[in-house]
Amino acid sequence: MTAEATLERETLPSGTLFRFATAGSVDDGKSTLVGRLLHDSKAILADQLDAVARTSEARGFGGEKGGLDLALLTDGLRAEREQGITIDVAYRYFATDRRTFILADCPGHVQYTKNTVTGASTADAVVLLIDARKGVLEQTRRHLSVAALLRVPHVVVAVNKIDLVEFSETVFSDISADVARVAEELGLREAVAIPVSALDGDNVVDRSDRTPWYTGPTLIELLESLPGTDELDDAGEPFRFPVQTVIRPQGALAPGLSDDEFRDYRAYAGQVTEGIVRVGDRVSVVTPGQAPRETTVVGIDVAGRSLEEAAAPLSVALRLADEFDVARGDTIAAAGTLPESTPDLYGSLCWLSTKPLREGAKVLVKHGTSTVRALVRSVTGKLDLDSFEVTPASGLELNDIGEAQLRLAAPLPLEPYAAHRRTGAFLVIDPQDGATLAAGMVGEHPGDSEDERYWI
Repeated sequence: MTAEATLERETLPSGTLFRFATAGSVDDGKSTLVGRLLHDSKAILADQLDAVARTSEARGFGGEKGGLDLALLTDGLRAEREQGITIDVAYRYFATDRRTFILADCPGHVQYTKNTVTGASTADAVVLLIDARKGVLEQTRRHLSVAALLRVPHVVVAVNKIDLVEFSETVFSDISADVARVAEELGLREAVAIPVSALDGDNVVDRSDRTPWYTGPTLIELLESLPGTDELDDAGEPFRFPVQTVIRPQGALAPGLSDDEFRDYRAYAGQVTEGIVRVGDRVSVVTPGQAPRETTVVGIDVAGRSLEEAAAPLSVALRLADEFDVARGDTIAAAGTLPESTPDLYGSLCWLSTKPLREGAKVLVKHGTSTVRALVRSVTGKLDLDSFEVTPASGLELNDIGEAQLRLAAPLPLEPYAAHRRTGAFLVIDPQDGATLAAGMVGEHPGDSEDERYWI
């Protein structure tokens, strides 16, 4: 889809929060692009700019706009600055007149693909950089696969270093067509392409006179126009609330409560992950391994005041009519809307560990606020990044994307990630050292689909 069509289609929000992550291959200019966004949107403090200018001058850095090595604004680790590469995810915050942004600058090296998964997991959009001289590479395909697997709502392709191909419209069109083909194979809804030069700022914040053939929005204009995940959510989706902790009375009185009510006060704190809850709503309380229990919401408290309703992603404390034994790991949901709990977890995994996954491995699965023991019953395949076919596999290695079936020690109310991006995700954890082994997405049970598959 063209950038022009996307900008015309969307209604520009005002003052909303938008999360996006950068991705791309090595030396595509991700950190420089982020630095250019921060610099040209006036999000850099004077002392930071002076420090970057001194370091850039010491290194003899060139460029048409001030001779600044803008990558220094995001490469925060000493090893990153010394080697000129990005190793870890760097988070930056900035704002324009129209929107506030949280930006995750992700590394491009293959061995750091796991960091890209981390940065993209909560993103409203991924800005994928492609070097105009190189076109679509294997790492480009890998990052597009990650975006598709994580169901990132928007993919923006920044064809960078357009100045090094003489601002060629033909080069840009060919790369855009290649990306569109890959996106279609992966089932991505859209991948909007923009020609940019991160070094000189062409079409990043300011429109470039050197690409007269491009009439679409600049990168920042497009990011200001795209709806965030919270804005895309269907207001009619069912309420979901993983319990994080139980609150008992201490300190000052809870809002609007008498002394007697205060002594009996009990609330369940957590984040509304989906839908809306209102005082008087009937809800189900689900404890792993137990049958659901129904009750009524009698109060919603937050920051010393009471609310009549709360919507995702607000964090609140819920008071219930019945005194159930509710604890961390339980789920409170709209009555009758959660699926039946199951001990069988079928899903897609982004393997993040140097320790390989093998059938029969004992792991921990963290789903919402629940953590249960699990056994890897089978690894049924992994994604071939050339053909995008799932090929047979007996295990997964670092940066592999594959399918697996796990048996849980306690049944959980699992919902497919394709329909529930927040509640359909889980982590696989090493029970020995607590390290995260994989990011997982709940799939459909093989018997629930016509082709017996649960891939993305």
